[in-house]
Amino acid sequence: MGRVVEESFNIQAVHDLLSYGIPTKLVGLKLREHYDHLTFTGAVPRTFVGSTALAGVSWPLTRVFEDINGQLIGRSTANWYTAFQATGFHVIYYASRTLPNFFAFGLTTISLRNLLPTRQGSSSPAPSRYPLALILLTIAGVVFRSEIALLIGAQTLWNLLFRRRFALSTVILSGAVGLILGLSLTIPIDSFFWQQSPLWPELSAFKYNILQSRSADWGTSPWHFYLTSSLPRLLFNPITYTLYIPFALANPVLRSPAADLLLPNLAFVAAYSLQPHKEWRFVVYIVPPLLTSAALAAAWIWTRRAKSPAYRALSLALVVSTAASLAASTAMLAVSRLNYPGAEALNRLHALAPDRDTAIAHVHMDTLACMTGITRFLQLPPPPAAVLEGAAPAGPRVAAGAGELFWVYDKTEDEDKLLDPVFWERFDYALAERPERVIGRWEVVDTVEAFAGFRVVRPGERKEGDNGNWESVRRGAWGEGMVEAWGLVERFGRKATGGWWVEVRMEPRVRVLKKQREKLQNQVGGDW
Repeated sequence: MGRVVEESFNIQAVHDLLSYGIPTKLVGLKLREHYDHLTFTGAVPRTFVGSTALAGVSWPLTRVFEDINGQLIGRSTANWYTAFQATGFHVIYYASRTLPNFFAFGLTTISLRNLLPTRQGSSSPAPSRYPLALILLTIAGVVFRSEIALLIGAQTLWNLLFRRRFALSTVILSGAVGLILGLSLTIPIDSFFWQQSPLWPELSAFKYNILQSRSADWGTSPWHFYLTSSLPRLLFNPITYTLYIPFALANPVLRSPAADLLLPNLAFVAAYSLQPHKEWRFVVYIVPPLLTSAALAAAWIWTRRAKSPAYRALSLALVVSTAASLAASTAMLAVSRLNYPGAEALNRLHALAPDRDTAIAHVHMDTLACMTGITRFLQLPPPPAAVLEGAAPAGPRVAAGAGELFWVYDKTEDEDKLLDPVFWERFDYALAERPERVIGRWEVVDTVEAFAGFRVVRPGERKEGDNGNWESVRRGAWGEGMVEAWGLVERFGRKATGGWWVEVRMEPRVRVLKKQREKLQNQVGGDW
């Protein structure tokens, strides 16, 4: 679960905003000198609106859920929605990451909240909420992710044509207000930081991904991918989509609110399924309404659990599945910490600083390392007025390590440069997935492992993880307390199963390489 391009841009931008602020003089020079996006521009410009907001103010995560309460859809429904959402994995885990989809997620969730019934027993939202819902959706689409336009269309058609809840004039006016507000945010901010005027990043991304069909360069998936893979993963608890959502649609009392929650959002998924390139994050916005429809059914069954054996059995299944989801998501969280070998490799490299006998250390970080945890937050900060002779304003980052040691970080991706032996002459260290591609004489001084799946361990069979290296990886990623707790669970689990167990498999992913200097030229062990 490495970072994708948009996420990498945003987290670097948050770092640069917090570290260097927004320049007011010599803007172009200072942006080129300090800001990562002008050195590594990516395929298309991305908006600074989300990263600027994140750097400036902490948006309370609880705001996403605050109005899904007893005044709107019933206290029991709200409680089960919270249970389903909190015991899931992907939404909670990725809400802390700087993907533009999750900058948009807060706005889309608040918007869809405004389409919930205004009071318990009501089947319609308050008319005054419609404009705000459409405005927020439009802002999210204009600024962060253009695919939200399809969600706007689906919600508008459902509420305008099928439910007749507002007039066409409301749609036009709300859309115009959202468009103006969104453009007023994104164009000035992004034109300033990218030093291109006027610049609307999402329009550039739309042209690149849709009009030029370049998104397919990142892979394609079958038409049913969202329905058969993405949504089950996002909803996480299988009982929500196999039992409770169908129950809500089948129940005459719940059918109308469940249809409002499900049908326009599933129509959005169906329309977006025509796009060949698919990722679960493109449809994450519909998770709250889908879980709310499941919560409607869960609340209906739970409040009637004393009335019949069938309701008692369904209520028991509800409790057991929710507890199992919590256990599974907790385990996935622990495993996910093993997915960032790049960050671990850079931290280990910094620990090698006392081993150097020169004042400057040049390190190249390959694509995998940069995609698995390395950010500019991990690069050691420069001392005041630190200057490295020969470093261009838009060139490698310079930072100080222990004592007087300076680090020069490089993340060149150009294949022509990487195949040039002269390019590698200036580096002292490299973080590489494939050491054979690093030209020259190098020594592997450390190897960082990462998650590689699971393996069933049979009774009497020795685990692959029974070695000191894996133990050190676990303790570094999880901490002493969690490792001891997991060991206790494993011992009891293997006793209960007669020796059967499931272990986490690890594999080498990133090597820390050190260039062999003249005094090591006659050595051959461990070089590449």
